[in-house]
Amino acid sequence: MQPRDPLNSASDSARGSSGATADGDSAGGNTSPRQLINDNVVKLKSEAGDRARTLADQGKVKATDALDQLVTMLNDAAQQVDEKLGAQYGQYARSAAEQVQGLSSKLNDRSVDELLDDAREVVRKSPAAAIGVAAAVGFVAARLLSSGLDQRDQA
Repeated sequence: MQPRDPLNSASDSARGSSGATADGDSAGGNTSPRQLINDNVVKLKSEAGDRARTLADQGKVKATDALDQLVTMLNDAAQQVDEKLGAQYGQYARSAAEQVQGLSSKLNDRSVDELLDDAREVVRKSPAAAIGVAAAVGFVAARLLSSGLDQRDQA
């Protein structure tokens, strides 16, 4: 019995049973390992895009629900302001509720792709404002997270 040559056995395993080499040559017509990797990358990209779109749709639904709750709170606050300070001041809260309701409706009526296109357009037109808004949102998110962590540590 002859000892196996490790180089030949590695070459044989790279070819597999079809005769295809790792370089992409295909003696038997099967796809090469490189092509299989490329196909898997394309598949994973597609799956990731679909998953991101699904998560964005879920986030959009949660955001519109939260905005609708805010509208309800603002309308309730307007009634209380009417009773305590007068209808003139309650109108400010009602006006804010209408603006928030309009935003909620716009979010609800548009697809995620349309919202992303709008966001890209805003950034193109006014990059400084976009950076400012991003910084403000980041600051608020950091404050909310740190206060939540502080409360958790105290419990």
